[in-house]
Parts: sequence; structure tokens; C-alpha cells
Amino acid sequence: MHTVTLIPGDGIGPEVSEAAVRVIAATGVKIDWERMEAGADVIIKYGSPLPDDVVHSIVRNRTALKGPISTPIGGGFASANVALRKRLNLYANVRPVRTLPGVKSRFDNVNLVVVRENSEDLYSGLEHIVVPGVVESLKIITETACLRIGRFAFQYAVENGRKKVTAVHKANIMKLADGLFLECTRRASREYPEIEYEELIVDNTCMQMVMRPERFDVMVMENLYGDILSDLASGLIGGLGLTASSNIGENGVAVFEAVHGSAPDIAGRNLANPIALILSAVLMLKHLNEGEAAHRIEQAVNKVLIEGQHITGDLGGSATTTQITDAIIAAL
Repeated sequence: MHTVTLIPGDGIGPEVSEAAVRVIAATGVKIDWERMEAGADVIIKYGSPLPDDVVHSIVRNRTALKGPISTPIGGGFASANVALRKRLNLYANVRPVRTLPGVKSRFDNVNLVVVRENSEDLYSGLEHIVVPGVVESLKIITETACLRIGRFAFQYAVENGRKKVTAVHKANIMKLADGLFLECTRRASREYPEIEYEELIVDNTCMQMVMRPERFDVMVMENLYGDILSDLASGLIGGLGLTASSNIGENGVAVFEAVHGSAPDIAGRNLANPIALILSAVLMLKHLNEGEAAHRIEQAVNKVLIEGQHITGDLGGSATTTQITDAIIAAL
């Protein structure tokens, strides 16, 4: 029996979270879910989109599955997602992206992993108004964080049978900040001589990803580049509704989440695609050493996608959240 924190989130979060819970239960894996509230809907109740009890629950259980949480643009409360990563020191965001059978996309040979440094860079939130009309935002890059994420990427490659790590940077312009990042990834590469290592400027990387995505294996980068390129990578295979994500901390705490938005326009209408969170649950099961169940879910999702009879509107079908979930469970 595993005890896992479940954060349904808001918008479509509760619907896709319930789908993931049902699919896991169908595998026979026993999980005691500790359900916690977070997101825009709980601010009035708790005074914060991320109540302390949520953090305490994850620390206690070491593992969490999280649905999407809304973040207002240009104002309102600070991102609960970023706050969660900071408070739990979830320094590595890992986004595996691979072509899925039965899903129409521009490429049929994508199989890469974006490893994003999750704790600093421009996401440190250090910005202020210098004078009216002038804002200064500080990019924080440290040797500790860069070396840590560099080593993580190479160790991930070793443990998952990957052959190459690409460090993505803009050191031609930000010679000190991104220069430090490259210095650290080079140090990490020397510790793993069996893994091929290369460096690519971020703008060139974007072009290469949309021309020849098959050339990439494991990609490691700073926070902002990782945020952008991981979404770009998802677009190569059909979108965020098909992409799993995990956030890993030094102390063994891990949060698995869907990275798509909370889609309030379709919330409560039983229309949301739950595959991203179901595949994130697959990563969680592997983390919990439930590899057989994880593999079965992956195969079931592939089967449903190939058959194409029970897929949601974003994938070109007309199935409801419940119907695609039922189909995946039946395929198990």
C-alpha cells in the first residue's frame, strides 16, 4: 500500500484527477490517496492558493499527483505551481516527450526528454520597478543549481538507457550567467564519459527541434528555456494533453503533474482529455517501483489511441472524459 498526496487542482483538474485515480485502481495497485485542496478556488477558505497543509502532506508522503492549478496573468496571486517547487526544493522538472501511436502529428520519430532546472533563473521572482515605466527582473544562476541539474541529466541518461545529453544555453549573449551553466554541465559530462555531450544555443535548438527532432535525446537547460522548449516539444507530438511531467527534489520528494492549463471554459462539462495526467501517473508508478502496472497503463493508452473510437475533442474525437477513461480501463 502506498500513501500518495492527491491535489485535484481547479478547472478541469478534479475531472482528470479522478480519471487517473480510476485507471490506477484498475491495475490493482493499492494507493491510499490523501486528498488536499489547492488553487484559486481555495483562497477565500485558506487565504492562500497553496495552504501549508498541502506542503506538509507531500513532505510526509514523499509523493504527490497534482492536477492543473490556475495562475492569473499579469496580476493576482503568485503561481501556486512555482511556490510548490520552491518550498519542496523540486529542482528537476522532467518531461519525456515521445510520439504516440494513433495521434496525427508532423513527426513520427520523436523520443526526447527535457530536463529543466526548476529552482532559479528568472523564475526567482526578483523584480522591481526602477522608475515608472522601467522594470528590472533579475536572473539568478548559481553553481550549485547548475551542477546539480547537470549531474541529474547525465544520471537520468545512464539509468534510462539514453545516449546523449544536449545542454541548451544563450552563453553567446549572457556570457557570465549561461557561461556558468555551461561550465557546470561540462564538469558533469566529464563524470559520465560514456554519454555523448553537446551544446546548442537556444534559438538554434528551437529550429532544430522543428526540423529534426529525432536528433535529440536528453536535453538539459535553465528554467525559462525549459519552460518554453518543453511546451514546444509537446507540440511535436500533439500537444500538452499528451505529455507527462514530474518534479523531483533532492530529498526524495516527487510531484507528478499534468502541465496543461486548467481550461475553465470546459470545466465540469466532462470534455477534458485526461491522458496527460494518466501518463504522469505512469511516471509516478515507476517512481514507486510499480513498473508492471505503469507499463500496462502505457499499453492501454496506446491501444485506445490507435483504435481512435474513444478519444476526446482535442484529439479529433467526440468522447467524454468518462468514456476515454472507461476505454483505457477496458484496455487494461
